[in-house]
Amino acid sequence: MYISRRLSHVYAQSKQIPFNDNSKFIFFSDCHRGDNSKADNFAPNRKIYNSALDYYYKAGYTYIEIGDGDELWENDRFSSLVNAHLDIYMSLQKFHNANRYYMIWGNHDICKRSAVFVKRNLFSYYNSGLNKFEPLFDGINLHEGLILKYNGTPYEVFVVHGHQGELINDYLWPLARFFVRHIWRYYQQFRYIDPISPARNIAKRDEIERNITGWVNTHNKMIIAGHTHHYVFPKVGETPYFNDGCCIYSGYITGIEISNGEISLVKWSQKLDKSGESTYVRDIIAGPERIENFFSS
Repeated sequence: MYISRRLSHVYAQSKQIPFNDNSKFIFFSDCHRGDNSKADNFAPNRKIYNSALDYYYKAGYTYIEIGDGDELWENDRFSSLVNAHLDIYMSLQKFHNANRYYMIWGNHDICKRSAVFVKRNLFSYYNSGLNKFEPLFDGINLHEGLILKYNGTPYEVFVVHGHQGELINDYLWPLARFFVRHIWRYYQQFRYIDPISPARNIAKRDEIERNITGWVNTHNKMIIAGHTHHYVFPKVGETPYFNDGCCIYSGYITGIEISNGEISLVKWSQKLDKSGESTYVRDIIAGPERIENFFSS
């Protein structure tokens, strides 16, 4: 009940973005960008992620980050993330400066819902080399959800992180953040832990997905979410609940693309070419499928 109510509340307040068959979107979530310490789950995939950003920027995509882009439970200062991954934030800045960047907050970066936090931390950053503050995401607006409105059709795609309505992640998040920041973070640094092992949270993950698909079926909407770190691409005729996975899998990242009126699930990984040089490869692992097919079946 609480999850359905929260999703409906976010949907009712979400900004609408019109799109058509010429529009191109890439959705990533759960990057959990950290401070490049041993507890930073993003660090091993930073080159893969940056290569993907470069590809999508040059190809004219709009980037929608579906929450937990920054790990602000483990880390108490956003500036430490920028300093650790400045090249990444400069790539994101290019999307922002081109008006092709939307940032949705999740539970691990829920502090971004504060306009004061955003203005103090995201509008600019301190350039230590030049000894001055410089623009980062100047004037950026943050979102809890977005609605992509397919021009000329009644079809809508609701984009939301997916933690809404959960007791720990939505209502008691300060308590969860305290535990992660002061206990879990240090445990990670001294013992290898797979941060996305389904064995740790498969029951909870399934419960979350059941609740979201229940909302989708009740309201006849299509959803793209993150949060569970479990990518989902339904078949036509199934409940149109999509999940873009995450950017902290071991050796690869996943995302969802929309282009030419079609939706696809993609995987980016590092491989060796014939000469033995490293290259970053994009593979389509599901789709493409016409968006309207998920509404008309």
